[in-house]
Amino acid sequence: MNVFDFEAERIDGRVQPLAEYKGRVLLIVNTASRCGFTPQLEGLEKLYRKYRDRGFAVLGFPCNQFGRQDPGTNSEINQFCHVNYGVTFPMFAKIKVNGREAHPLYRHLKKQTGIWPLQFIKWNFTKFLVDREGRVVRRYPPVTKPERIEPHIERLL
Repeated sequence: MNVFDFEAERIDGRVQPLAEYKGRVLLIVNTASRCGFTPQLEGLEKLYRKYRDRGFAVLGFPCNQFGRQDPGTNSEINQFCHVNYGVTFPMFAKIKVNGREAHPLYRHLKKQTGIWPLQFIKWNFTKFLVDREGRVVRRYPPVTKPERIEPHIERLL
C-alpha cells in the first residue's frame, strides 16, 4: 500500500483519488490558519510554483486538532489561504490527523515514518515527502521551513 491508494475530499467537497498524483513527488502538510507556522504557506506555495511543472505538488490538509487553530469552515479556510498567501496548491477538506478519527492517509503516513513517538503528529505543519512511487521518504517537524526541504525535493525530481 502507498499514498496513491488513498482518496481525500478536496476543500471544495469533491472526492479526489490520490492516484491522480501518481508519478509526482508530493509534500503533504497538515495546515492551520491561526498558527505561528501559518506563514509557511507562503514558502509552500513558492515550492509548488517552482517545481509543479517538473512533477511536484504540495497537498494541504487543514486540521483543527492543535490549539483549535483552524476553526473555520472549509470555504473560510480556502479563502484565507488564497487571499493571505496566494495558495494555489491543492487544499483538502479539514481532517483529523491523530486519534481514532484520523484520516486513513495520515494513519498510513505515520506508520511509514517509524516507531514511537513518530506515530502521532505533534503540531500543525508537520510535513511528509513522498516519492514518485508513493513511498514516504522523509518526515519533517513543524519548525522545518519549506525552503530547507527544497534540496530533498530536487533529488527526487
